[in-house]
Amino acid sequence: MCERIVNEIGMLEGSASVVYGRAESGVVHDTARKSLRLAPSTETIDLVTGRLQACMDQVAEHFGVKLSEYEDPQFLRYQVGDFFVAHQDGNTGMLLLDTDRRLVSTVIFLSREAEVAAENVYCGGSLIFTNFRAAPERAKFHVRAEPGTFIAFRSETTHEVTPVTHGERYSIVSWYR
Repeated sequence: MCERIVNEIGMLEGSASVVYGRAESGVVHDTARKSLRLAPSTETIDLVTGRLQACMDQVAEHFGVKLSEYEDPQFLRYQVGDFFVAHQDGNTGMLLLDTDRRLVSTVIFLSREAEVAAENVYCGGSLIFTNFRAAPERAKFHVRAEPGTFIAFRSETTHEVTPVTHGERYSIVSWYR
């Protein structure tokens, strides 16, 4: 399924991904986030939203929160040099937007991360979680991307995507409220 989605969205042009802050709508800010947001077919969107809906109760139970909806998924492509600086997705009281209602963030990896450049993998582009309260040697946690892996985390968790150094990184992100 991941391969099918990548084949579909890999041919799309896309538009620059936006960031949110204290403005009413997202803005392109390529020193904070550089990636492309892609618009797949309605069939692909429906497939992903159906999976997000099917997981909602289990995610709510795991995090001990009540969830009632999810945001439309974003289909993303990170090319060489693309990144997203350390940030939180919401639920921090720092944002004045609907993102404050985000309780759980999700990432679905569509492509494989590798340490060595090869065909059909990407290097760099790592999803890194940061715990500023932890000892320095335990402050950062790296999630190795494998196609089909679903990651869920509290939206106030600091995370980033390091710059891609080889290939293209494809993922889907969404947020439960």
